[in-house]
Amino acid sequence: MSSTLAIAIILGYFGILILISFLTGKDDSNAAFFRGKKASPWYVVAFGMIGASLSGVTFISVPGWVASSQFSYMQMVLGYLAGYAVVALVLMPLYYRLNLTSIYGYLEQRFGFWSYKTGAFYFLLSRVIGASFRLYLVAIALHIAVFEPMALPFWIAVLVAVLLIWVYTFRSGIKTIIWTDTLQTASMLLAVIVTVFVIKDKLDWSMAELFTSVQASSYSEWFFWGDWNDGKHFVKQFLAGMFITISMTGLDQDMMQKNLSCKNLKEAQKNMFWFSVILVFANLLFLSFGAMLYIFQDTAGLADLASGDELYPALALGGHLGSVAGILFIIGLVAAAYSSADSALTALTTSFCVDFLGMDKTQGPNDLRTRKLVHIGFSLLLFLVILIFRWVNNDSVIAELFKVAGFTYGPLLGLYAFGLFTKRKVRDNWVPLIALASPALCYVLQANSQAWFNGYAIGFELLLINGILTALLLWATSPRSNA
Repeated sequence: MSSTLAIAIILGYFGILILISFLTGKDDSNAAFFRGKKASPWYVVAFGMIGASLSGVTFISVPGWVASSQFSYMQMVLGYLAGYAVVALVLMPLYYRLNLTSIYGYLEQRFGFWSYKTGAFYFLLSRVIGASFRLYLVAIALHIAVFEPMALPFWIAVLVAVLLIWVYTFRSGIKTIIWTDTLQTASMLLAVIVTVFVIKDKLDWSMAELFTSVQASSYSEWFFWGDWNDGKHFVKQFLAGMFITISMTGLDQDMMQKNLSCKNLKEAQKNMFWFSVILVFANLLFLSFGAMLYIFQDTAGLADLASGDELYPALALGGHLGSVAGILFIIGLVAAAYSSADSALTALTTSFCVDFLGMDKTQGPNDLRTRKLVHIGFSLLLFLVILIFRWVNNDSVIAELFKVAGFTYGPLLGLYAFGLFTKRKVRDNWVPLIALASPALCYVLQANSQAWFNGYAIGFELLLINGILTALLLWATSPRSNA
């Protein structure tokens, strides 16, 4: 694909996003930016959240992951269902009852100032890293398709990737994102579905033959029960999926900000139910698509072309799937990456303004200007973190994402679990130290688990272990008089 065509596709796509931003962003108030004035239709939120949850990581990494992990990821997806039930039935009623703008306000009411700031800080850390991972993927594609043929460095692609988000989110934040995410979800799913038909035609197979070949392949194994030490064991992956969902959705301002923009709790719960069911089928589609890509690669004699995260981009942008697939890949990747990264930037801005600057408690004459400066600041921070990640990354992005989540979301999981399921208070000024100690202990535990536990390797269940350790440390240091 020529760089000129790629640029035209990207500019045309973002032209549509900016138009949506113009139509929905006439209200530039903080109330619209933070909570969409609590007027978002639940079905629009639900459809848009599919794209935000799948993201560019799913678009590229899940298909590429199939060669090494088969369909074992579906074990985690089934765990997601259980996690979403907890979010809808336990956490969302709490947030609506307290009428929160930032969900970390609960920690202040339950424990105190330092617990509140610790929770908000860990969200900022987690979401900066997560959004950077996702944007890293779209920057790679931009670099390959546009900037590398022009002999421009990678940082130019990163700068453009971040700048494009800022352009259509700086005015009305979540109010705009509810609608842009709808377009981006549709674009991403359309790209995959059409490319499936392209592969079918390239192989001169019927659709039934294509799906039969996927089902009969070595890629399609779902359940792994044999070796408990294996990171793909069903129980480990199911529990990891459940608690990743509770942490990365229910305890994440980014995902909850969309739900809190619904008119009431009932509509938000309806959104969560339908979204979680559809998400199962969407992930199965992406895994099947990954198997199809590998089958096509082997059948077409391209076995040495690429693997992992580079497989889909290499096939689509290299012309092996035709021009239509290449065009749809660019649109789908940009849509997938931006459907999560744009809301992350908005949520980071919201959390910092509310949790650290107190904009929900007091209204100053310069609040609007301050919010916009914070928005710019986080855009620059994402730019720098993506460049750092480019320097250190050596694994599949989705695997790296879940590894980091185990360390950064664990303290949040432990804090909320302790608050919801015990009546104890905490030594509030000790909470930041506990939130540092628990991930440090988990790092040591993970590094030595095989030697200490007869070959057992800690995988994605690290998040659960981290949360339990945090809760135990909170219990052990809590004032005895509150037992």
